Amino acid sequence: MHEKASFLVVDDDPVFRQIMERALTRHEFDVMVAATIEDARQLAQRRPPEYATLDLKLEESSGLQFLPTLLSISPACRVVILTGYSSITTAVEAIKLGAVNYLCKPVEVSEVLQALDAQEGNPDAEIAENPPSVNRLTWEHIQRVLQDNEGNISATARSLGMHRRTLQRKLQKRPVKR
Repeated sequence: MHEKASFLVVDDDPVFRQIMERALTRHEFDVMVAATIEDARQLAQRRPPEYATLDLKLEESSGLQFLPTLLSISPACRVVILTGYSSITTAVEAIKLGAVNYLCKPVEVSEVLQALDAQEGNPDAEIAENPPSVNRLTWEHIQRVLQDNEGNISATARSLGMHRRTLQRKLQKRPVKR
């Protein structure tokens, strides 16, 4: 008997989780969903997933922080990081940590499946016509310094020479468009 491929969805948005679960089930995956890193770890240990999507920004943690753990449980797992808070820094780190792709929300299930199946990079990827805005560069810099400080808000604020609460307010906002 053919067993369905297992697919782990980790996202703290209940509506997004439900949409992904339904769509992936229609694509004949055995879908597991988790809202927290701890729930995801337990599910992965029970049944190591073949595929996974990890939300970058979770309430208590980050998909980047869970990625090495997931790959230690299931080394062959193909992982896509999904985020509404994209930055060059987090995209690079996701790939370095073992993700096969990094997509910006909102995203369709077909895009996720295509990203999981892609075996090579796309040399014809679209190149932006205009350079990023100063505000976007600021956002990218904050993300890079935050990553360098392993997500520590206080240390990042000190590194950037700003008040911790100011930094927290900036991080709660959506990323600036290019």
